[in-house]
Amino acid sequence: MYQGPLLGALICAALLAGTAPAAHAADPNPPAASAPAARKQLDLLADQYYEASARFDPVAATENGDNRFDDQIGMAIAPRERARYAAQIDGFLKRLQTIARDQLNEKDRINYDILAYELGMLQRGLRFPEHLLPVTQMDSLPVVLANYAGGQGAQPLTSVKQYRAYLHRLQQLPAWIDQAIANMREGMRTGVVLPRALVVSALPQLQKLTSPTPEANIFYTPIKNLPASFSAADKAALTRAYRDTIGSRLQPALLRLASFMQEQYLPAARTSTGLAALPNGAAWYAERVASQTTTALTPEQIHAKGLAEVARIQGEFAALGPKLGYDGPAAGLPGWVDQQARFRPYRKEQDILDFYARLNEVLKQKLPSLFTLMPKAPLDVRLEPELSRDTASDHYSAPAADGSRPGVFWTVVTDPKDYFGPGMVTLFLHEGQPGHHFHIAINQELNLPKFRKFGGNNAFTEGWALYAETLGKEMGLFEKPEDYFGHLNDEMLRAVRLVVDTGMHAKGWTREQAIQYMRDTLGYSEALARGQIERYMAWPGQALGYKIGALKIAELRARAQQALGPAFSLPKFHEVVLRDGTLPLALLEQKVDRWIAAQPR
Repeated sequence: MYQGPLLGALICAALLAGTAPAAHAADPNPPAASAPAARKQLDLLADQYYEASARFDPVAATENGDNRFDDQIGMAIAPRERARYAAQIDGFLKRLQTIARDQLNEKDRINYDILAYELGMLQRGLRFPEHLLPVTQMDSLPVVLANYAGGQGAQPLTSVKQYRAYLHRLQQLPAWIDQAIANMREGMRTGVVLPRALVVSALPQLQKLTSPTPEANIFYTPIKNLPASFSAADKAALTRAYRDTIGSRLQPALLRLASFMQEQYLPAARTSTGLAALPNGAAWYAERVASQTTTALTPEQIHAKGLAEVARIQGEFAALGPKLGYDGPAAGLPGWVDQQARFRPYRKEQDILDFYARLNEVLKQKLPSLFTLMPKAPLDVRLEPELSRDTASDHYSAPAADGSRPGVFWTVVTDPKDYFGPGMVTLFLHEGQPGHHFHIAINQELNLPKFRKFGGNNAFTEGWALYAETLGKEMGLFEKPEDYFGHLNDEMLRAVRLVVDTGMHAKGWTREQAIQYMRDTLGYSEALARGQIERYMAWPGQALGYKIGALKIAELRARAQQALGPAFSLPKFHEVVLRDGTLPLALLEQKVDRWIAAQPR
């Protein structure tokens, strides 16, 4: 999972859902160069849209590698700020409609079409009261900032200026907390509240942020890690400022939030599961589905696709089981593998990190045969910070735009003895390379407008990463039956997500029903299934993009192979998919079709 703004796999697309982009008729002869006036108008509008969005949500900018606003948290959850931003979006969309698209060349038309898609998505999405749900176990600003405290996250902490920027964010956090509490009170009044289970899961995180003294607080961590190069005067001033901010302002606000969630919000939380249970919830979920898949597929259609994929993969399980020493029913294979001690061989965190480092080196040798377009930024492997290990999933974070920070694969190790070996190869192909790292890092290296370099959509982002997993077979990385099982098992997870996400949010499934389906299909423990299901409850629709996007990319590859025959080049196909950055699936399909039509037979 790629964790972009506010720890979401491009959570902006999840929070502000829209609909699939309107497809423009293909022009076989676009101008070779854009008309200067039209190009200038488009570039100016794109820049202004990005700046407005970055100022509206500065933490999202930080997460995406734009560190210009590292001293601000913004107030995107405040009704007044949302209204102001919505008015800006309306104005941008009206201006875009005055630009002559037919005077733009092919690359500028892509920028135009994506900008039209995003602005329309935001315009429609802002009518849903997302701001009334500002805190979940998957996504809350206090936890995001706490994860920055060690200096290993998206916000760097190596200079005095950076220390002061982070401190300034901490000084603004109490106002955000008070606004969040006010929003949740409004949600209690209007019936827009979280399911009780999600509140229960979020409470331990919030309680961990409180402490008996400023020095014991996680937000004091930067002071414990003061660089030796700082002057004595700077060290003393920063120490005093952090201690005072935490003790007099931040700690009381954190206690207010934890107390409110425990004593007032939890009793008001709902017993229902899905988004459809909220006011206008069915329309809300339909918008999320459209945004997350960038398609016109309905929840019913996606549910059916999920069931079909589950059946297909269980057929693969039936053939693979005997190679692992299993002779039971196919549906029982995941549960049986989960019980085999030999598939959990690790005893130390370092052993897990060493495995990923070796795999990374192997991939550096193999990937050039499948790719001509590769990222310049390196990829690092790091352990997830302790605070968020209990609820986080292994994930990728983008390199800094200025090259100061590599792309990072964050592995979540709560107990090395529980780390599942068969899934490691596939996991790294998805979160590392050639999955998220190839897509996100290349996206940053392209000459794209900022709104595209630092943005995207979930269907392409997660769809590419899931498609990238399948390349392990072509690279000979699944020769061990347990590694191929790990690949199939992860693919099964993505198919199951189609079933349970739509089941809960559109078909009336309960949390318990979804947990049981996941346990029956994937052999998960109750705790593991519960954590996954509660993620889908907190982020309705976010998990749909993986499988829908991967199926589309595989479909386009098969189409190109059939059309081009011996002239088909897999590295060239991958270049076509990646070279223009993230696209809604409808626009990706148009681009691949144009490429196929232009190739000599």
